[in-house]
Amino acid sequence: MRAVRESARRVVAQSRSVWVDEEALRTGARLLAPHALTLSWDRYYHFFDGTARTVQYLFVLDSLNFCFWPEPRWRYRYENEWLDGYLALASSLKEAVSRDATLLQAAVLARMNEKRLREILGGENEIPLLQERVAVLREAGAVLQEEYDGQAVHLVEEARRSTERLVQLLVERFSSFRDEALYRGERVCFYKRAQIFCADLYGAFEGERWGEFTDIEGLTAFADYKLPQVLRHLGILHYSPELAQKIDRREELAAGSEEEIEIRAHTIWAVERLREEVCKLGRSLRSFEIDWLLWNLGQREEFRQKPYHRTRTIFY
Repeated sequence: MRAVRESARRVVAQSRSVWVDEEALRTGARLLAPHALTLSWDRYYHFFDGTARTVQYLFVLDSLNFCFWPEPRWRYRYENEWLDGYLALASSLKEAVSRDATLLQAAVLARMNEKRLREILGGENEIPLLQERVAVLREAGAVLQEEYDGQAVHLVEEARRSTERLVQLLVERFSSFRDEALYRGERVCFYKRAQIFCADLYGAFEGERWGEFTDIEGLTAFADYKLPQVLRHLGILHYSPELAQKIDRREELAAGSEEEIEIRAHTIWAVERLREEVCKLGRSLRSFEIDWLLWNLGQREEFRQKPYHRTRTIFY
């Protein structure tokens, strides 16, 4: 994503509160280079039937894939395992769709309400930003009906196997995917959920059919709150004392604030630099694959010693 990389470069050049440690970056590359690459997308927690219904499921999943951290944590019991965060969402939607395939229909999404979404997701406690999630689904359903005969697969096909084009379509036609901010008067692009939809299609369909893209290497890291936590643990990301104190005290950072934008931009930039350093070690990894490796590391307790930054937003 040219716009995302260029945005990150501009923010990094002006940043006041976040910076990258180059020596730690090289050490981190040596840590990542030997790791076997396993896709974060799998068919245990996710719905998959190999048809256009899977594309619809992934579109709904990635429309809702944001902000799981507020307490008390929403969690979901799947196959005798309590899950929270993204995996809870993926598995709850999988089971709901398996019970009632009509839940994915655009007309159903366009009429969504809070009561119905609570019923669909189930689980313990309430998922954060419920009203916002309902609004996202209503918009998704309405646009799919108006533009794509109700089918996300037509949206994917319009992109003609280009992630750049698919992200552009999502950003242009769905406001909930328009992950942009202003940093010192300039527009900054992140497009986290739009990019992750491309990666999920690629992973789910193993690079074939609706997962076949001619420019998959163009995807950047998916700037969220988990990757910066891992990068900080590795010593790659450093925060100013004031910002570090806010995060360690679990204070919320306002969406669109300079500090929040700098964290996300440096996350993208650090992954780009890791890709370059890993390449020097003889390992060819794409940016989104390094994202997968870092995200999986972030599921291990040792990488959770310091808190992640907390921002209430629909974008990640």
